[in-house]
Amino acid sequence: MNWPKYMCLTIDGIERSHTEQVQALCAAGVDWVQLRSKELSDAQLEPIAFECMIRCREIGSTFILNDRLDLALKLGADGVHLGKLDTPWADARARAGADFLIGGTVNSVADAEMVVAAGVLDYVGVGPFKFTHTKKNLAPVLTPADWLAILAVLGELPSYAIGGIEPTDIKELLALGVTGAAICSVLYRQPNVSDTYAMLLNQL
Repeated sequence: MNWPKYMCLTIDGIERSHTEQVQALCAAGVDWVQLRSKELSDAQLEPIAFECMIRCREIGSTFILNDRLDLALKLGADGVHLGKLDTPWADARARAGADFLIGGTVNSVADAEMVVAAGVLDYVGVGPFKFTHTKKNLAPVLTPADWLAILAVLGELPSYAIGGIEPTDIKELLALGVTGAAICSVLYRQPNVSDTYAMLLNQL
């Protein structure tokens, strides 16, 4: 798979709806969209997710659901991102099959070792890089030594930095050796998402 440099996430609690966020991301030409809502129920999210998935398919963007394995399988999404408290990774792989993308979250060397031992994930989000209001119950911010140790354990598994990432952080992150970055809040801070995404691409 040709892994993107940016995984673009939607967020709760802003003026733009999740559908509007995805429409703006697709208009910007992003390669990867993760629909992430901690506030909506599956019943509320399902029609939104279906509309967002169709829009992503129109431009050839990968469409991932956060946490909701059942809903992702029901809709035919490209994959799911599972936190450590969500469906166990091995169970998800057994249910979803080999062609379904499954990502996980890594906050420590111990987490990275669990990922490698499981051997079922396609990619991981690693962090937090910095403090962020987007994530409740945030794990401790990783030190440079933490990053090096975690990435050494993960080896060739695609890894994406998560947590409070700004455009000015991108070169530092790539120098650490991550595949790319998962970004959310910064995308929607300005009215034109396309301009923000172009600015992020210019950091590569």
